[in-house]
Amino acid sequence: MKILYAVQATGNGHISRAMQLLPYLEQQGTVDIFLSGSNSSLALAAPVTYRSKGVSLFYNSNGGLNYARILQGCNPLRIWRDIQQLPVQQYDLVLNDFDFITAMACKLRKVPSVQFGHQASFQSIDCPKPLQQDKAGEWVLKNFATSPFNLGYHFSAYDDFIFTPVIKKDILEANTINNRHVAVYLPAYSNQKLFTMFNSIHHTRFEIFSKQVLQQQEEGNITWKPIIPDSFSDSMIASEGVITGGGFETPAEALHLGKKIMSIPIKNHYEQQCNAAALELMGVTVVQDTLTDFQKKVEDWLQYGRVIKRDYSRSIQQSLHYLFEKVQPRLYESTEEEVENRWLPGEIFLPQG
Repeated sequence: MKILYAVQATGNGHISRAMQLLPYLEQQGTVDIFLSGSNSSLALAAPVTYRSKGVSLFYNSNGGLNYARILQGCNPLRIWRDIQQLPVQQYDLVLNDFDFITAMACKLRKVPSVQFGHQASFQSIDCPKPLQQDKAGEWVLKNFATSPFNLGYHFSAYDDFIFTPVIKKDILEANTINNRHVAVYLPAYSNQKLFTMFNSIHHTRFEIFSKQVLQQQEEGNITWKPIIPDSFSDSMIASEGVITGGGFETPAEALHLGKKIMSIPIKNHYEQQCNAAALELMGVTVVQDTLTDFQKKVEDWLQYGRVIKRDYSRSIQQSLHYLFEKVQPRLYESTEEEVENRWLPGEIFLPQG
């Protein structure tokens, strides 16, 4: 079997999940990787067959999206060229982890594919959502990379095609300890902003991970650390708690480890707001405003925040059994009309005729 695995390279979560799943996928056949996007701090430790700048998200220094830079990175002619050149028709199975180019290439050639990853879970109406829903954000989650079939990952199995998170081997095998520090990963904030947020909480040590840091350095109660493989995992395993954004993989790992979590979702980032809503339902502390009484919020969290533990050790086996036993045999039962009728937003700019 020839498998094409399209991996979104905006953020680190997609790449982290791919590195765990690849050995299992390779047991089923030959796997070629399409890496799409340009905003990840992790390298994919596997050969990349196809690569594209794709459509990536970028952030400003205060925890919000940088729309100007996002638009600057969008080149419709380049995207259209990549759609035309990606040979999805050569594969028996196309797995799409939230990549627009792969979704459009499959639609163009009437190739059935599987939307495979965290964002696929949002095709279910049962996934938690924030009280104030964003219609544009909801539309993007539902239409950016749609496929005839879905296999989603989320903090809980909210639907029959949703499975619990894929966890890295070092986290699964970890023996947790508590060295009384807090592991911090908030990539949407500048180092200057992070220093202002955490330096005043003198009685707590913070290990802050930043792509702006090249080597470890001490600054008061803060240890600045570069983002290198396993370093953040080691810090989290030995931490009292974890402060992170509203992403998916880091909170999932902290839940599996049984670490106290504070989630600070990125402003105007609807997917992160949805993740934060799910975490809040589980009892995790969610902070939307870091400008008002942030020190008190952290101190209250350290003293009173709930420790919630989940066992995510069976996710890979369960989800891939579903993929290869339930979904993959049905792929080519899809009629061309069913594939054609999956409307995608790329039709806005596709050349006509």
